[in-house]
Amino acid sequence: MTPQPFHQFVLKIHSRCNLACGYCYVYESADQGWRAQPRVMSEAVFATACRQIAEHAGDSVSLVFHGGEPLLAGADHLDRLAAHATSIVGPGRRLRLGLQTNGLLFDERVAEVCERWQIRVAVSVDGDRAGHDRHRTYRDGRGSYAGVVRGIDLLRRRPSLYAGLLCTVDLENDPISTYEALLALDPPTVDFLLPHGNWTTPPPRRDEGGLPAYGKWLSLIFDRWFDAPVRETGVRLFDDLLALILGGSGRSESVGLQPIRVAVVETDGTIEQVDTLKTAFAGATRIRPPGPGNPFDAALLEPAIMARQLGREALGPTCRACAIHRICGGGNYAHRFRAGSGFRNPSVYCPDLEFLIEHVRARVTAELARIGARRPAGGR
Repeated sequence: MTPQPFHQFVLKIHSRCNLACGYCYVYESADQGWRAQPRVMSEAVFATACRQIAEHAGDSVSLVFHGGEPLLAGADHLDRLAAHATSIVGPGRRLRLGLQTNGLLFDERVAEVCERWQIRVAVSVDGDRAGHDRHRTYRDGRGSYAGVVRGIDLLRRRPSLYAGLLCTVDLENDPISTYEALLALDPPTVDFLLPHGNWTTPPPRRDEGGLPAYGKWLSLIFDRWFDAPVRETGVRLFDDLLALILGGSGRSESVGLQPIRVAVVETDGTIEQVDTLKTAFAGATRIRPPGPGNPFDAALLEPAIMARQLGREALGPTCRACAIHRICGGGNYAHRFRAGSGFRNPSVYCPDLEFLIEHVRARVTAELARIGARRPAGGR
């Protein structure tokens, strides 16, 4: 197998956060390596990473400013980093800049910087005020919803920059109320994220052999989304499932067998795997220190990186024998971990994924049959 080069690079430009979210996979996980990281990625470290990316990558690159909370680095620092990215990585290729933020520090100055460099912004928000403030709080316990919505309202006035919303699923929240609260913020797309957990550290109410509560929660939103008279927003998980069920491919690491081509750069310049793996065990994201040459090229040869590009061959025997493995893809890689057997397991969300996939497939099959029944005989 020839590994495919990375095409998305997540740069942690600030390693701390101004929130204390109870489910955070960085600060509340088994890996506490963030404590040893510099708070801010320096311009020198960022420029070096950009030169290495430019040497490694093909003609299309996505570069995401991330954290912690990246806007803690300040608008002026973001401005300088975006200038470096554009001048070093941009020439001769399509460069897409993105920013993942909690929205609290998104102000007019940040908006100006994002407009200058066409940085598309995604914001994390967990539905309505009650649902959001249950987990996404300041360190003193105050909810952050009002501040987040202020940032989103400012972003909404610049639709070319508005990438969408990320919402972590919480079974304590009503699914339809959650979805409609997100819709009220006019997102171009919504990404529903399952809480990061695994067989050793299960997510809330996801007991081995238990009912597919997460699958049922998401299926209710799917019906609301699918039955809307017009397309109100994209939902990345649902769009991926529809594409996969109809024989296409997905775009995310949540479902499907597409190769994962993402590298993370920490504030000190260290290259690591996708950071959701921090929920598995301390050091799960680390790769060997590179020798001479481009460190991204060297990282591609790491067994742990190659496993993310092997598709079906990286699945364990239970998944390979499953009828829906091409659609499910084993679920998110981080959710497969079990101490003692690594990642060659079904997802801890296996019952939920199966329930949701079969639900979506049944809805699509019924809709195609309905359309076919309405078509005149001999028509096209």
